[in-house]
Amino acid sequence: MIDEESIQQLKASMRGAIMQPGDSGFEEARKVYNAMIDKHPRLIAKCEDVADVIYTVNFARDNDLLLAVRGGGHNGGGLGICDDGVVLDLSHLNGVQVNPEKKTVRVEGGCTWGKVDHATHAFGLATPSGIISTTGVGGLTLGGGIGHLTRAYGLSIDNLLEADVVLADGSLVKASETEHEDLFWAIRGGGGNFGVVTSFLFKLHPVDMDYAGPMLWELNQVKEVMQWWRDFILEAPEDLNGFFAFVQVPPGEPFPAEHHNKLVGGVIWCYTGDPEKVEEVFGPIRSMQPQPIIDLVGPLPHPVLQSMFDPLYPPGHQWYWRADFVNEISDEAIDRHLEFAQKLPSPQSSMHLYPINGAAHELDKDATAWSFRDANWSQVIIGVDPDPANKEKITNWTKAYFDALHPYSAGGAYVNFMMEEGDERIRATYRDNYARLAHIKYKYDPNNLFKVNQNIKPAVLA
Repeated sequence: MIDEESIQQLKASMRGAIMQPGDSGFEEARKVYNAMIDKHPRLIAKCEDVADVIYTVNFARDNDLLLAVRGGGHNGGGLGICDDGVVLDLSHLNGVQVNPEKKTVRVEGGCTWGKVDHATHAFGLATPSGIISTTGVGGLTLGGGIGHLTRAYGLSIDNLLEADVVLADGSLVKASETEHEDLFWAIRGGGGNFGVVTSFLFKLHPVDMDYAGPMLWELNQVKEVMQWWRDFILEAPEDLNGFFAFVQVPPGEPFPAEHHNKLVGGVIWCYTGDPEKVEEVFGPIRSMQPQPIIDLVGPLPHPVLQSMFDPLYPPGHQWYWRADFVNEISDEAIDRHLEFAQKLPSPQSSMHLYPINGAAHELDKDATAWSFRDANWSQVIIGVDPDPANKEKITNWTKAYFDALHPYSAGGAYVNFMMEEGDERIRATYRDNYARLAHIKYKYDPNNLFKVNQNIKPAVLA
């Protein structure tokens, strides 16, 4: 039970709204991107500034309440919401400030990537993010940050220069290479375990017009395509990215009508290099046999590529995710992939293989909390459907697919692709970095206030 007087004191302290069950808008405010997650918090704090964040953290700690921190709300496991506790909602902290001279962008913790891309594109600049513009900056970055620019410029965390963090004791600190260096190391891949990040400072790169888009092949061509792509992408120029996906062709423009709703395999390309070298870079791709049935690769403004898949994945669908890191893609593994691609349970369900080599390999595995610097791909299997009646169908397909491919994996998984899968999977993800993370957790959050996440428990120090 929460003392009503404490709630009234919190309300009086904050600029933002405190929402409780029964309040107008509460039911909408408690929804997250994944509609499979249906949790009922005791209150939601709509923070307007850093002071509101501090007051909310102090309130949750002092009242011994479960605390969930929500940025964009995209997390597959629904870790921006909780039952019976407090949701610290950052969505109103969404400012973006570009410094074109220094090539940096300061982003508040509740921003989504679409807003960042819009602001930086005006200067012909970008920083690595994901592939859906409605994804939150905070969650994606703290987990690592994989996307179209990974091979060219690394993970999102590789471009993070500093962060302002509200700690469990309510204090505000700056984490960087020169201040609270241990915390800066931990938040680059360690998720939301260490505090509430109220702002990020990223370095920017010259990214304006991409040469990008999907190439799609018939399923009976895909084995040859995957065999070619797995070798090609490991040796390709770093300014060329291409992730592999199984998809169902959307029934609309710009896709040709004769291929609508067809099950296909594809590569979604993104080239950010010299436009004069496009033909040279894509020569071996377009001369590869078999030829794709659909080729929509061409010049695109970077924000257009970043938001290309938004219409397929609006908020409110049912989602179930499973993931692995992958070092090698064997012919046998490709055969197993094709078995499950033929059973795709819904038009939105998919499997993606994201290359995480290139610039992402330039750091050592202990340079940041992200441990799998030696992996070549991050694999994710996603069952997605708008209809709650199909929840079991997409979940069963995803689990069976994962079980079939897991033996071919390197173990561990990108934390942003994980559901609630238990301590063993979390330890497998951080490997030798886990012990250091647990010690840093003990230093900054000894009582594990921040535990609605892929939780790293505080080490008990002698």
